[in-house]
Amino acid sequence: MEVNMLFNKQKSIYLDNAATTSVDKEVVEAMIPYFSEKYGNASSQHLIGQEAKRALEESREIIAKSIGAKRDEIIFTGSGTEANNFVLKGLFFANKDNKKNHIITTKIEHDCILNACKWLETQGAKVTYLNVNNEGFIDLNELKKSITPETLIVSVIHGNNEIGTIQDLKEIGKICKERGVHFHTDACQSYTKTDIDVNKQNLDFVTLNAHKIHGPKGVGALFIRKGIKIIPLLHGGGHEFGLRSSTENVPGIVGFAKSVRIAKESNIKHMEKLRDKLIEGILKIPNTQLNGPRDKRLCNNINVCFNNIEGEAIGGFLDSYGISSSTGSACSSHSLEPSHVLKAIGRTHVQINSSVRLSISKFTTDEEIDYVLEILNKIVDKLRKMSPIK
Repeated sequence: MEVNMLFNKQKSIYLDNAATTSVDKEVVEAMIPYFSEKYGNASSQHLIGQEAKRALEESREIIAKSIGAKRDEIIFTGSGTEANNFVLKGLFFANKDNKKNHIITTKIEHDCILNACKWLETQGAKVTYLNVNNEGFIDLNELKKSITPETLIVSVIHGNNEIGTIQDLKEIGKICKERGVHFHTDACQSYTKTDIDVNKQNLDFVTLNAHKIHGPKGVGALFIRKGIKIIPLLHGGGHEFGLRSSTENVPGIVGFAKSVRIAKESNIKHMEKLRDKLIEGILKIPNTQLNGPRDKRLCNNINVCFNNIEGEAIGGFLDSYGISSSTGSACSSHSLEPSHVLKAIGRTHVQINSSVRLSISKFTTDEEIDYVLEILNKIVDKLRKMSPIK
């Protein structure tokens, strides 16, 4: 196999955008003044502080408007993980006295949801983990049957971080509203890539973050429908309407809002086109199969099982060619445990270990996809010849 070292020195191809994205230059430019010129604490009453407060509230308005929410229904957090923990733990402890202790979620949630649920079980919560089909979709009838008088909340990830499956929020929200239970979705991967409307989809809580959409790391947001009682995770100075004490990360929040403002429909179309090109090209390689659906899939997600060759080996070779990929979600990539998502959709241990996730961005080009397909074919051919399993 020939390695194009000249290409590697000139350029790298980043296809791990489901883990994080590069910060858009426009976002960086929007943030810079809030580090060195408009650096005030948004809780301070002086002019510089109020300048920061104004930027904070303008950013809150932009994010609220993007999902059909009210300004004071958006709470800024330090991450999507924090927001997810806040929903489940804050709501559970706020309702402990009225015996609403049942949580419904799915087997393909992000680790922060699953681990929060496991911890809440030690505190007296009862948790139902819904099955999914071989494309990652929940069964709405199973959801209906799982709801009991003790059910407090249904939490279903919108766009899955590993296999890209986009759940039908409108139908799930309709069921939850009819049965009088709260509905939460983790929309960190889907935000700005597909429509979210908290009223049309009957959402009570939505988790968002910045670094999946070309914003900065360390900034998230939580939509909390007005009137819902929830106990804060953090206690202190009463920031964020008394729900999340901590001095707000104004530069990060400004960057978050800017990344939302510059998100375009044309970016989605561009990513869909390249996603489909990459999927079609990979599936021409013998003995490969797509993990997750062809339709109702995140515009930037490709996850493929290469059968009988190690995904880690493919990823290592890709990296030597300057191509960044992933064999699972970034938050659990250090673990030797097989992907719980791929396991839930019925993949065998061998199939799970031979799967690779490639996730593109608005900056990915046609030429990059062509190069990846060329190199991937060579890598797979080499590894198949080396593999003792045929």
